[in-house]
Amino acid sequence: MAPDANAGTDQHITEVSGTGVPIPGDDVDTDQILPAQFMKEVTFDNMADYLFYDARRDEDGEFNDHPLNRFEGASIAVVNSNFGCGSSREHAPQAMMRWGVDGVVGESYAEIFRDNCKSLGIPAVTADHETVVELQEWIEANPDGHIDIDVKNETVTYGDTVIDVDVDDAMREALVEGIWDTTALMYSNRSKVDETVADLPYVEGDD
Repeated sequence: MAPDANAGTDQHITEVSGTGVPIPGDDVDTDQILPAQFMKEVTFDNMADYLFYDARRDEDGEFNDHPLNRFEGASIAVVNSNFGCGSSREHAPQAMMRWGVDGVVGESYAEIFRDNCKSLGIPAVTADHETVVELQEWIEANPDGHIDIDVKNETVTYGDTVIDVDVDDAMREALVEGIWDTTALMYSNRSKVDETVADLPYVEGDD
């Protein structure tokens, strides 16, 4: 069950699944994931088009054999160490989400990148180096193979293999309890927000 921020009031994310895309390499920073020249746009609407923009193209601007070109339609990204390092731009996970990524399995993440994933309802779980590499190799051999991330029970299943993964406590609570979307949370508690605002001495005027 992939997360869908527009699926109504049920924001509980206990499980995401789909085919995988391996994105190998340590220290893949946010400028590689979403090059800075595309941050001038005022919305995130076109971010999927710019995901790994430079890495996915050859010198003539044509698509190369980058995994995102070969595994189009995948929804589980499998990455290595310190993924999403560099600047804190939210555009990077936004681009991944809009391309179709519903969950990420990796060795480790930059803290802000992981928190941005949480805010978008994207589980970013971790496993050790050997486990991640084995999963990446399995995806290469099984491009149509199904991968399931169980957020609640902290496991990843692929083929006949079940592996234990770690989910940051704050991320696990937010996803499982359905409190990751802070905007939706504020709207659902609009009356309480209005009451608080009404009591603030420095807020004046009508709604």
